[in-house]
Amino acid sequence: MLRLSRPKTDLRTLITLLAVASIVITLANSLYASWRVQRDVLIGNTLESNRVYATKLASTTEVFFQLAESQLSYSAKVLGRGLDNEANLQDEVDRLREQTNSFNSVVIVDASGWVRAISPESLMLKGMHLSSSAAKQALKERKPLISQPTLSAANNLLVFVSWPIWSKTGSYLGYVGGSIYLKKKSILNVLLGEQFYRDGSSLYVIDGKNQVLYHQDRQLIGKTIDPLISNEQRNKASNGNQQVTAEDGEQMLAGYASVPTAGWTIIALKPTKATLAPLNSLLLKVLKHSVPFALLTLIIALILAQRIALPLWQLARKASQMDTQNVSKEISGIHSWYYESSQIKRALLAGISLMQDKIGRLKSEVQTDPMTSLLNRRGLNAVLDYFLATSQPFAVLALDIDYFKRVNDTFGHDAGDTVIKTVAQQLEQSARQTDVICRNGGEEFLMILPGADRDVASMIAERVRKRIEVLSLDPVGHITISVGVAFWSPQSGDGMDHTFKLADEALYQAKNAGRNRVKVAKNFTKPPAVVQVQPQ
Repeated sequence: MLRLSRPKTDLRTLITLLAVASIVITLANSLYASWRVQRDVLIGNTLESNRVYATKLASTTEVFFQLAESQLSYSAKVLGRGLDNEANLQDEVDRLREQTNSFNSVVIVDASGWVRAISPESLMLKGMHLSSSAAKQALKERKPLISQPTLSAANNLLVFVSWPIWSKTGSYLGYVGGSIYLKKKSILNVLLGEQFYRDGSSLYVIDGKNQVLYHQDRQLIGKTIDPLISNEQRNKASNGNQQVTAEDGEQMLAGYASVPTAGWTIIALKPTKATLAPLNSLLLKVLKHSVPFALLTLIIALILAQRIALPLWQLARKASQMDTQNVSKEISGIHSWYYESSQIKRALLAGISLMQDKIGRLKSEVQTDPMTSLLNRRGLNAVLDYFLATSQPFAVLALDIDYFKRVNDTFGHDAGDTVIKTVAQQLEQSARQTDVICRNGGEEFLMILPGADRDVASMIAERVRKRIEVLSLDPVGHITISVGVAFWSPQSGDGMDHTFKLADEALYQAKNAGRNRVKVAKNFTKPPAVVQVQPQ
């Protein structure tokens, strides 16, 4: 079954990804931080601007009502002499209406509620008895009043400002009052201004019952709306700002201020969306100017990633070829221009030198078997200690000469010694440079193959078996061997003794199966690194 190898990620790719991620994250974070700060600034400035504007309008409206009451107060003093002269009454109401344009109409009402004089006379209310709520309230309370919005006798929606008339003797004579139309042109429209902004800004003037007294949309005037600013908030502070939601669900930035004399609240609104609209174009401009520098930084990062990764990539490639010739010379030629790569290069060269010296010393100095010049068991233990210390995986070949006792019994011990020497020579000729061969005693041999996987170990075992099978020794003739194969890896968790036991068991299986064959232990696993067999 074909197994797909998992793609490996090299250092250059990792550095490039890190650089790209850093640039993207930094740019995104900068844009977000800039957007967040600018958004808060825009919203804060708009809220404060609306508050200041509403406060200014409220202050102007408050001054207007104070002046209007002052005018009415003066007229009330003049009229306190009596309401008998109708010509004087008409002159006074005409003066009040025409002199300042504060009122759309002016009226003098006696204590019984009858209209004694009115300007303009076209309203034709002179001599009529007023029954509106504002008129009744003025007669009842006998004090300066600014009425709630009400329908007049002429069917006009208006606000009525009145002042009581007292005689010099203290008797109540009636009141003088002026009306301000809400749906027609009036001083209120002039004071508040016609605000038709393209960005959706608007201005509301509402009374204590949330009835609209002024709005650029005349159809809203006189209607009661959901509170934009709660009564609790208006009572808490005479002016302020906050984000609100309009009746259509749109988010708005509101500034408000109260008109104390009238009990009104002026609210200036601007849509949040319109406020933040310039921010989007600003961010696009920032992004447009940032992208070229980000691309330039990315190119520089790619070049640096290539330069940083190249020495390590070359060293890693040579590390997988440590069993080839001239690898030390090739590693020495790698340009390691920064500290880490130079240290790795030095460690690789030292490791190769140490490994070659160690193996060479073991092969030359520990060959104590006088007959074959191969390692004995003690020499093999030294090799195994080295493999254990360096965590070097290896394959074990346990070899045994078939029917060797018959050779000794038939042809004598000298012939048997010749057979053993010949087999030892064939093992050396079939082995790789890094392989270790040991005479385990009598006619038994061991071959240690560093880094060999199942295929390589089986191939070497078969090569040894076939080379010996074709030999013809005088006077013995042809001889054969049986081979058992096992593998040891530091990741397996098994001890080396267990691996040799498995190799012996595989050898006995080869013997029991008819000799002159190779058997591989069932739990033979593939090592992490594969070492290729050099052709012999």
